[in-house]
Amino acid sequence: MTTPARTAGPDDAPSAGPRPSQADTVELLGLVAQLEQVAFARLAADAAVAPTTDQRLRLSGFAAAAIARRDTVMARITELGEDPVAAVAQFDHVLDDFDARTQPSTWWERLLKAYVGYGVADDFCRVAADGLDEESRRVVLAVLDDAAHAELAVAELDAAGSDDGVLSSRLALWGRRLVGEALGVVQRLLVQRPGLVRLVSSGTGDPAVAPAQQADGRTAPANPPTKLFGELTAQHTRRMSRLGLTA
Repeated sequence: MTTPARTAGPDDAPSAGPRPSQADTVELLGLVAQLEQVAFARLAADAAVAPTTDQRLRLSGFAAAAIARRDTVMARITELGEDPVAAVAQFDHVLDDFDARTQPSTWWERLLKAYVGYGVADDFCRVAADGLDEESRRVVLAVLDDAAHAELAVAELDAAGSDDGVLSSRLALWGRRLVGEALGVVQRLLVQRPGLVRLVSSGTGDPAVAPAQQADGRTAPANPPTKLFGELTAQHTRRMSRLGLTA
């Protein structure tokens, strides 16, 4: 007797790849905590060179807040039974190349780098957070939703560029350079960190970021992660639009 052909159902859809593990979760938490550590150092440095007393005081406060956010994320890593220092240490140099290639020459370029350049890394972490467990996702999104420093940058840049077409043009070019370099950081993370690939794939459902084994044994995205990079580019465009700058 011939068995009728089975009709494929929704459960037969191809998997986007292995599900994220706790190690993957800790990897993203370590990245977020490291970004807050970097933010602290950057904001403290900005406070030291800010042109007004008000800016220096506000930036100092933002630096202190970055430490509090870092500690919140590290506390979550501890709750998961993992070593928070080790989790953060694996990303000690994650932005070194980006910073070396994007040295600002003016105060305004410095502000735009903080708002646009580092904003891409935050957006990446938000997307990856969709693959986390509920509590870890809540912690990450709460930490990344602190927009006080962004509002300062927007206000200062908008005021400076509103009556200065030359400055606006220079900042638009600077913003394009920043986003290109920042997206390069994301691409390198996806090549070097299969745990982050799994989180992004799980969160977006984008098969383009499903892990693929390379000849040297490393795991890397099989194809360009179109949904991820589309979202990161869209967020960059929104930031630039807030400033009246062409992305």
